[in-house]
Amino acid sequence: MAKRVRVRAPELIGRGGWINTGGKELGLAELRGRITIVDFWTFCCINCLHVLDELRELEEKHRDTVVVIGVHSPKFAHEAEHGAVLDAVERYGVEHPVLDDPELGTWKQYAVRAWPTLVVIDPEGYVVAQHAGEGHVHAIERLVEELEAEHEAKGTLRRGEGPYVPPEPEPTVLRFPGKALLLPSGNFLVSDTTRHQLVELAEDGETVVRRIGSGERGFDDGAAQVASFSEPQGLALSEDGAAVVVADTVNHALRRLDLASGAVTTLAGTGRQWWQGSATSGPAREVDLSSPWDVAFFGGKVWIAMAGVHQLWTYDPGTRTVAVAAGTTNEGLVDGPADEAWFAQPSGLAATADRLWLADSETSALRWVDLDGHVHTAVGTGLFDFGHRDGAAEQALLQHPLGVTALPDGSVAVADTYNHALRRYDPATGEVTTLATDLREPSDAVLVGQDIVVVESARHRLTRLRLPEEAVRVEAVAHRTRRAATDVAPGRIRLDVIFQAPAGQKLDTRYGPSTRLLVSSTPPELLAGGEGADTDLSRELELNPSVTEGVLHVSAMAASCDDDPANEYPACHVHQQDWGVPVRVVEGGAGRLPLVLAGMDE
Repeated sequence: MAKRVRVRAPELIGRGGWINTGGKELGLAELRGRITIVDFWTFCCINCLHVLDELRELEEKHRDTVVVIGVHSPKFAHEAEHGAVLDAVERYGVEHPVLDDPELGTWKQYAVRAWPTLVVIDPEGYVVAQHAGEGHVHAIERLVEELEAEHEAKGTLRRGEGPYVPPEPEPTVLRFPGKALLLPSGNFLVSDTTRHQLVELAEDGETVVRRIGSGERGFDDGAAQVASFSEPQGLALSEDGAAVVVADTVNHALRRLDLASGAVTTLAGTGRQWWQGSATSGPAREVDLSSPWDVAFFGGKVWIAMAGVHQLWTYDPGTRTVAVAAGTTNEGLVDGPADEAWFAQPSGLAATADRLWLADSETSALRWVDLDGHVHTAVGTGLFDFGHRDGAAEQALLQHPLGVTALPDGSVAVADTYNHALRRYDPATGEVTTLATDLREPSDAVLVGQDIVVVESARHRLTRLRLPEEAVRVEAVAHRTRRAATDVAPGRIRLDVIFQAPAGQKLDTRYGPSTRLLVSSTPPELLAGGEGADTDLSRELELNPSVTEGVLHVSAMAASCDDDPANEYPACHVHQQDWGVPVRVVEGGAGRLPLVLAGMDE
């Protein structure tokens, strides 16, 4: 076995304390003898949610040797609230201990630069691997098997039950509902996301008429009682009013609910997550999707907020095909023609006759697509600015909105999720106002006559509000992402993306280069050279000395395959990650910027 680089693991610290441990404080001493996987995550991040799903099978398979520890490291101000982290741990079915680290103490100790990042610690307390992004669990499992054998032989492996203590379940009618829809009957259909069901409620928004789905996480078609979902979100009524299209988010699929019978069928998706290189159009049941979060009928097609790849897709009911409609898969805020636009986790859709409105959550933005396919931004400036500020749209701020609702007067209501507010944007005046506050993580809203019914996700209920004639006034608050900037030297610096193929694999060069690196900056003037795409994972950048601070946007991809000449069809895997690295240009700053995609920076 090749000698492995090892670094002593820093202690796990976080002012918010521990969750899912029954009140017990954990430290590395208690984890000695086990293989520990530290998952640095934040609950706004779709890639982090993907990793939670990827880890489930590994956790179960190696339950007596592996302990997964989540370190919650917030991006948004709301994510630093302990109650919000508690909610998120339950909402996303996290079944391992979580350390709430609102001040990013452990993040800094481990020199983490991106969400998500996975760090593997061996039974003797040494870091042996680090992986940024998603899609690494196959490599981590191979490493786990090596570590099990190595430390079993050394006598340093300790088997047994882990420190996870499940919380007591809460008996509410809904549990972290996601989206809602007004049915032709006057009833509501709600995606009861955490319970993996759809729930039809009577006109009062409280009385249960029926539940659709078994309540167990799964991907099964059939009658209402046997069909299964996995964290469903968006809902759209078919144009004939007979069915509902469902964004079955964690199944990476679109489902169809027949309103008369309650039967569920699959419209699109394979159940597998889309990766770079997968098909981007074709027969709907044969193309992989990636975390569809909302759906809306616009221009005769079902538009899909494909949060997992920062794009908009469409499903054509006539041809039963899917295709990319807008977005490049790069994460950010760039307007323009559909095939050049950048999105960041689009999570809410609402259609009018001439616009498709969308809540672009990670850029805290309200955006729209016109009939010609051009993308525009009404509110929002980028990935790192957010807050609660009304007024002229160009300076107004939102905080991770998840829902948008078209209002009768041509304006739109925004479920401003992390501000616990309902906001309004009026295209006629260009003004942003606040309609209501003290809503707990609102994620959607539907019009009912003169009222608006809001999905209060973290209060597990629908809340009916009268649309006010005058907006609520709130004190303006502005935030920027809390991560500390990296001091870099002016002039030329070296960018190195570290990638080491997992054991038993090699870079896949059968069809050309297997790596890709894309670099840009905010503001664009920060980079005087080195921007753009290439296949080398190392690059020399030139920083403009007249721009003292900004963000380097780095997107890296590497493909590796099993290294077995006898295998005609080796298993291949794509490793990818996007970084937004805040930098400060100062004399004496670093001349090298290493970013670990997989492995260790030696």
